[in-house]
Amino acid sequence: MNKPLILVVEDDAPVRNLITTTLKLHDYRFLTAANGETALMEASSHNPDIILLDLGLPDIDGIDIIRQIRSWSMTPIIVISARSEDTDKIEALDNGADDYLTKPFSVDELLARLRVTQRRLSFMQETMSAQDSVFLNGPLKIDFSAGCAYLNGESLALTPTEYKLLCLMARNAGKVLTHTYITEHVWGSSFKSDVASLRVFMATLRKKLEAAPDAPQQIQTHIGVGYRMLRL
Repeated sequence: MNKPLILVVEDDAPVRNLITTTLKLHDYRFLTAANGETALMEASSHNPDIILLDLGLPDIDGIDIIRQIRSWSMTPIIVISARSEDTDKIEALDNGADDYLTKPFSVDELLARLRVTQRRLSFMQETMSAQDSVFLNGPLKIDFSAGCAYLNGESLALTPTEYKLLCLMARNAGKVLTHTYITEHVWGSSFKSDVASLRVFMATLRKKLEAAPDAPQQIQTHIGVGYRMLRL
């Protein structure tokens, strides 16, 4: 089983290299960002499993990064910061951080925090797998085990691609999924730049989901970014 994908957000090159070297030695997959703008782009494009976040970034304060990510994602965020005051820790945790590690830190402690977060992720995924074989959202029902979807109790006639898109959106309901993320997960990396084709498939899927005049909107378009399935 692949280890989680970790986004390392750190502008201090020596600290960033220490963290990434540690991750590499322990076979973690990782991405890096040296500022807030890049961090937000990487987080939205790749949906990392865990984010290691420095608060003192050159362009955007780390607290604002936490707030922005929490507006569309529940990805675990471990703060790694030189800010050691209790007020700083409380502010970060109150705004959505899951853990707080103060610099200077030991490599062993960082790895321990990652293991704890991994166990929590595994537990959540196992719980979701056990409970969420059927997805319900307003008039929409998806039976993942049977590979079928229903709208108002009637079977939906979906193409294989439409069904893949629907399942991906449903499993990430409430989250904005970028064009790149969707195409990589539905068609593979070779298809990731074909946003025009994605729009066509998404349009046909939405017509089937929202065929009735009074049907609630299931999928919301975020222009230039991607799509989100709304929770009804």
